[in-house]
Amino acid sequence: MRAFLSVADAKEESDPRLQVWIKQVRDVACDTEDILEEFILRLTNNHRDGLFWSLHRIIWYVKKIKAHRQIASKIQMIRTRIDNIFQNYGGFDHASSSTVVNNAWLDRRGDALLIEEAELVGIEQQKRQLISWLVNDDSGLKVVSVAGMGGSGKTTLVKKVYEDTKVKRHFQSHVWITVSQSFKIEELLKQVIQQLFDELKQPVPQAVETMASHSLKELIREFLQQSRCVLVLDDVWSLDAWIAMEIALPNNNRGSRVVLTTRNFSIASACCLKTRGKTYTMKALSPEESWTLFCRKVFQGTDCPQPLYPLSKCILEKCEGLPLAIVAMGGFLATKDRRVEEWDMVRRSLGDELESNDQFRFMKRILFLSYFDLPSHLKVCLLYLSIFPEDYEIEKMRLIRLWNAEGFVQVREGKTSEEVAENYLNNLVNRSLVQVARRTRDGRLRTCRVHDLLREMILSKSRELSIGTIISGHDAKWRCLAIHNSVENIRKRESYSRLRSLLIFGVVNPLYKSSMSMLLSSRLLKVLDLGGATLEKIPSIVFTLIHLRYLSMRGTNVRLVPKTIRKLRNLETLDLKDTYVRALPTEILRLHKLRHVLLYGYEFIDNIGIHMARGFRAPYTIGDLISLQKLCYVEAGEINGSGGSCNIVTEIGKLTQLRRLGITKLRSKDGMDFCSSIEKLTNLRSLYVYSVAEDEILDLQSLSSAPKFLRRLELGGRLENLPQWIPSLYSLVSLFLCYSQLRDDTLQSLEALPNLELLSFFQAYEGKSLTFKAGGFQRLKELNLFQLKGLRSLTVEDGAMPHLEEIHFQGFGDALEEEEPDLRRPDPGLPPAAKAAKRPSWPPPLPLPPAVRRGAVAQTRSPASRGRESHADDADATPAAAVLQCCRCLSRLQSSLFWSFGLVPA
Repeated sequence: MRAFLSVADAKEESDPRLQVWIKQVRDVACDTEDILEEFILRLTNNHRDGLFWSLHRIIWYVKKIKAHRQIASKIQMIRTRIDNIFQNYGGFDHASSSTVVNNAWLDRRGDALLIEEAELVGIEQQKRQLISWLVNDDSGLKVVSVAGMGGSGKTTLVKKVYEDTKVKRHFQSHVWITVSQSFKIEELLKQVIQQLFDELKQPVPQAVETMASHSLKELIREFLQQSRCVLVLDDVWSLDAWIAMEIALPNNNRGSRVVLTTRNFSIASACCLKTRGKTYTMKALSPEESWTLFCRKVFQGTDCPQPLYPLSKCILEKCEGLPLAIVAMGGFLATKDRRVEEWDMVRRSLGDELESNDQFRFMKRILFLSYFDLPSHLKVCLLYLSIFPEDYEIEKMRLIRLWNAEGFVQVREGKTSEEVAENYLNNLVNRSLVQVARRTRDGRLRTCRVHDLLREMILSKSRELSIGTIISGHDAKWRCLAIHNSVENIRKRESYSRLRSLLIFGVVNPLYKSSMSMLLSSRLLKVLDLGGATLEKIPSIVFTLIHLRYLSMRGTNVRLVPKTIRKLRNLETLDLKDTYVRALPTEILRLHKLRHVLLYGYEFIDNIGIHMARGFRAPYTIGDLISLQKLCYVEAGEINGSGGSCNIVTEIGKLTQLRRLGITKLRSKDGMDFCSSIEKLTNLRSLYVYSVAEDEILDLQSLSSAPKFLRRLELGGRLENLPQWIPSLYSLVSLFLCYSQLRDDTLQSLEALPNLELLSFFQAYEGKSLTFKAGGFQRLKELNLFQLKGLRSLTVEDGAMPHLEEIHFQGFGDALEEEEPDLRRPDPGLPPAAKAAKRPSWPPPLPLPPAVRRGAVAQTRSPASRGRESHADDADATPAAAVLQCCRCLSRLQSSLFWSFGLVPA
């Protein structure tokens, strides 16, 4: 059945009737999975000794025989359904309509080439940029890729560039080819030859019709050998098209150019690689440009009537600057009466209008082409995103864990399932189906989202295939259920027994026991996310869900994890972040499939105005959980158990699959054992270590071989001397030192780190001077120096930090009130990137390291908070826009600092 779905999904676009069979087969596949899991559930038994349990075992065997018979009967019914489905499928000619459908949409796509330039908005600057790339003096063959999501105006923009007088005069030969998803290379090559001969007004040789592709390529190469040519390949969906065409293009040092449009950023980059070409990313229209285009389409250039203005703005926001969506929405509203009630009804029922109104068919088709081009496993991953609320920023790691729990991720040899899932997400981003909301400092995706209109369409598709739905004003019969804002619409229905996933978002009213009993009536649940719910304890019914793989109580008032957690033996993710849980029971050690434990929060320290990470007490022999990949934050120390006592830092060394580790309350005497454990964690990517007290020494000098893949490192505690292994961390991107009490200038040890992009000191240095030497910190983009009270001079030599973009200083102490700080930098000053950066706000916004949280002064989304690393790789590990107020910062000192570096305070 899965093989059938994989093949059928690829043909769904060309044969709408196939959708019926796909839904039928998907339903049968889900019912089959239910039967197998129900069988496992029925056969689950915990055998014990004693007379009572002997009688229990006999009863269980009787039930087992009965279960076998019932399961056999259900399997026979499934086989009958499968036979009927495939008999019906075989009775139709499912390929008959594909050509007609594809050609019809291809004809509509060509309409973009006929748009008058006067109708376009926001195109001039983009047009000038592309023209400059095409007509520059470089004599080699160059590729210019234009990438963006469907409907962003790629074809329209390139067409206007192609027809520009300056471009026409610069090139002697001009060719425009539309590639599309299904193409034959021979046909494309013949089109190129046809246009080349037509431009010269010469007949095409008759032999061309019978030539093989190799001969056609030779003919094109010969024709273009003495010519400067511009070739446009519009709508490229695969590298195959470019690879085949590339051979036909001579690099004759005459300055020929290839322009291609694509929705796939990976294809755009790959095509430019060999010729060192450029990629232009299509940008959304600004709010002003969007409003101009909207009014032009709806009101034919006249002003928007005042009563319709708020509704117009609200509807326009859904388009998010996408030209095709604005034009389609404008054309639709232009046919409506200009009455407030009618426009308000459109606003409220926009999803239904998109699904049923023929005026949106072309827009839906353009946006959904990328969906139809996806392999089946990526289709279901994309449709799953419809469960998240509108404009919701989805945390990357949360989504990856959910996809794994749902069973969407196919295991690949040599990769963890999390790495495979991350590739899935990157693939969807590269195909312009998922938008990047925020990135980490080193450019990795942190949070993502889906365009509002695309979300409406995938929500409709998800409901159509019974993959998932949302309760916000109604309920339905689905396998995945998301509840937004309220549970008041939940009614008792048999449909909940089919649920496999339940997630809630923004539900503020209480979840009563009766509601939970209904929602959790399915004992086959795999995903349960009750984050943010008003719960004091984990409902007892949860521990009957033996198939559960993902359990999140994040942000609830839960205080205790009961011993019955042992029953959830399939659990992979336990998310108890920002709860009141301080310890895990020993019974959790039975969960051998557990991969991610998130159990931490932050505590406010009044006297210094920061938040510190708070961990949890781990159970005895936590090293038994050998599948763990993420463990944040565990408290160091001795743990007593039935077998005696053990040291947590020693147990950590058994967790060789760990990618992220956070540990608090580390003592000086634990140093050697901790270093010994870290040496065994060869897969570690992120390490966060905090001592038991601010003055407690972090003894990390005995670490002889640090994890070679380590990207993020945070050390909170007294070091005095920088550990000698830190300068050897080739992959290190982010380094944060807190309370380190370093005395020697440590920059010389760090300046050669080849990938370091973020460096932060918080009360980490007690010396009087810091010197950034020439040639050092070649990749550094952000520098944060907080509470360095003894600092008297800061020297930045010419050639240091050439890519620096942000500098943040604060809290250099009262000692500097009487004397001006000595800040020197040889001419010509800061790197151009830092000079050109946006002027810092006053006082300067501070990026908050994970150990440094909300202070007393609030501020919205500072550049610093956007660039800060998230130690949990979760978006809410970055508190919403806060600025640290850790001590009295002198405005005269700040002014001196900024003026010395050539930066003007806002």
